[in-house]
Amino acid sequence: MKARDVLIGVAVGFLAGYTLKEYTGNEQISPEKALKTVKENIQGQIPINGSWIHMTTENYKKDNLEYNVYRGGISSTKDGDTKQMDFIVDAKTGTILELTS
Repeated sequence: MKARDVLIGVAVGFLAGYTLKEYTGNEQISPEKALKTVKENIQGQIPINGSWIHMTTENYKKDNLEYNVYRGGISSTKDGDTKQMDFIVDAKTGTILELTS
């Protein structure tokens, strides 16, 4: 077996593994996309001044179901009163699981 054949085999294997990972391994949305989804869902009801999100996910349990979530927050000012709201969003779907003030 020639070294060239081995290198071609390694390259093809690497490429196939990378492609498969891209199609199956990326089950989570990015934190930026999760934050954007939250802001789009809330913006019509609450004026948003600022927002933040943790860049890492964490496990969260609600109603006997377990989720992989992002935590974040939104600040809003209405009638001169600034209010901070925290949210928990599902890292897989972007669904808001909890919004508290």
